[in-house]
Parts: sequence; C-alpha cells; structure tokens
Amino acid sequence: MAGPRDAMITSVKSTRVVAARRLASRAFRARQRLFLAEGPQAVREAAAEKGLLSELFATAEAAERHPGILDAAYAGGATVSIAADEVVDSLGDTVAGQGLVGVCRFLDQPLAAVLDGPARLVVLLAHIRDPGNAGSVLRAADAAGADAVLFSGESVDVYNPKVVRTSVGSLFHLPVVTGVDLPEAVAALKQRGLRVLAADGSGPADLDDEADGGALASPTCWMFGNEAWGLPEPVRALADATVRVPIHGRAESLNLATAAAVCLYASARAQRRPSQ
Repeated sequence: MAGPRDAMITSVKSTRVVAARRLASRAFRARQRLFLAEGPQAVREAAAEKGLLSELFATAEAAERHPGILDAAYAGGATVSIAADEVVDSLGDTVAGQGLVGVCRFLDQPLAAVLDGPARLVVLLAHIRDPGNAGSVLRAADAAGADAVLFSGESVDVYNPKVVRTSVGSLFHLPVVTGVDLPEAVAALKQRGLRVLAADGSGPADLDDEADGGALASPTCWMFGNEAWGLPEPVRALADATVRVPIHGRAESLNLATAAAVCLYASARAQRRPSQ
C-alpha cells in the first residue's frame, strides 16, 4: 500500500474524528463545504476524482480488503487514517458499517457552467424531500446517461448521508447543481433548447405517445416533484408538457424513483435511436 501510515486512531474523541462526525449536520457541511461518503463504492468513486477526497478513515480490515482504494486516496492527496472499528462506525450512517468513510469536498456546480456545454438529458428535482428517493433518482439519471441533475432550493440536501449512500457512487459521476430557483432554471433550460417535461400521474400527455411520436428524441429536461403531493399547478405550468407514465396493470401508481427511471430510459432510448 502506497503512502505513510499514521498511528491507529483509537478514540472517538480524536479531534479529526469529532470534526468529521459534525458533518452529519447540514449547517456544518455548508460551512465547511465538506461531506461524508460511506462504504467502498462511494469512497472508490470519490478517490477516483483527484482532489475530491480530503480525508479517509479505514478500519485495519477494510484497509487490507481494499488496498486499491487507499492507494488511490493517497495518490489524490487525501489524508488516510487507520482507525479502530468503533471509531469508523461512529462516522457512518448505517447500522452495519463497511469500514471506510471518506471526507469529500463539495462538488456541485453553477447552473451556467452545466449548461455551457451540450446537454441532451437533464433532471430537475422540485421539492424532493426524501433522501432515499433523491439518491435513487441520481442513480437512475447516471444509468440513463443524463448530463446533469438539478436540485431546487426546497429539495433535500444532496450531501445528506442517505442521498450519498443511495446514489451508490453516482453522485460522483455527473454534474449536480443545488439550490436552483425553479422558474429561473426552467427558463435557462428552455433558452438552451431543452424541452421541459413535468412528470405527473395526472398529466394529459401519455409517455408512450410521446415516445411513439418521436417527441422524446429532442433535448429534454424531466422535472420530478414531491413524493407525497407531486408537482403543484404553478410548477407544472412552467413545463412545456405534463406527462404521465401509463399504468397498464392494476397498480395505483409508481413511486418516484421508479417513475423517474421509466421516463429517463424512454428519453435515453429515443435519443440514441439512429435517425431514419
């Protein structure tokens, strides 16, 4: 394993451990512009981006099991500490920790920077409050090849530990914009030539019809609303169309993450279909 190894941290009261544990607070994360990433997948992806991983805490067992992650952390300039199991567990957000917790620098970008390059598929999360749903949508957006994910100012903090964990590393793969104003973001997207679609179960347009008619082949932003009450009328009015995912069986509805995955893959397939 490359790099020096400090003496093992054995106390949960260590100054560095206490500072890292305070990142569980959104206010402290915002002040320090740092957040925690837990588990080998998230830490591996963070370490792959040079300069993103600031510090890594690893149990001795995890260090032996994942030497490549520690090597990448050292190579990227992170401080790497071997710590007792209870120390690393005190930093994690799960009951059964996986022995690796990284301190990462914020990675969100300004909206103008994200839209400066070509963008064909963008996700806009409006008033999303559940961190598990937000992380799952991030993962679906990454899998579908989206160019960016935008979080409204009223949405959950993208650096919430559950968002980071549920994204399974996808947070580190695609540009993220936080705190966007919905009318301003929609206007900027439209100005860049993207068609903005609001996903809503009561929408007048049908996703299958949109796909069959070729409408999804153009650059598109999908806007997804709150888990409980969806998109209010003033927000839906910002979009070019409100689209529902058809329910062909007897299910009452789809949950947010599933509906987002269906919509995003429909757009991804349409955009990748060879021109006739």
